[in-house]
Amino acid sequence: MIVVTLAAKAHSLNARQHWAAKARSAKQLRQDVHWLLKGRPVALPCVVTLTRIAPSRGLDPHDNLPGSLKPVTDGVSDFLGVDDRDARVTWRYAQARGVGYAVLVEIDDDRR
Repeated sequence: MIVVTLAAKAHSLNARQHWAAKARSAKQLRQDVHWLLKGRPVALPCVVTLTRIAPSRGLDPHDNLPGSLKPVTDGVSDFLGVDDRDARVTWRYAQARGVGYAVLVEIDDDRR
């Protein structure tokens, strides 16, 4: 199992930002996730759990949560070398309260 924590804020899809600032932020988050995971061995199939940590009450778990973590999902997909729709990867999303903002990435490939 691989567990990494990324000190970053996952923005809601409803956040009011200029499109260029939003694109820069998403690109940076995607690259950060990819480089944090680079060089770690993972076998497919696997289960990826992305947990948004924030001091707020949380996002709507059915709409905004997966969308706000899309750059992280793309970064993990880049690392795995697959499309994020690949059936060998199961995506799970969660959120938790914390002091600051972070995203917890857990990849479980059931190798023991």
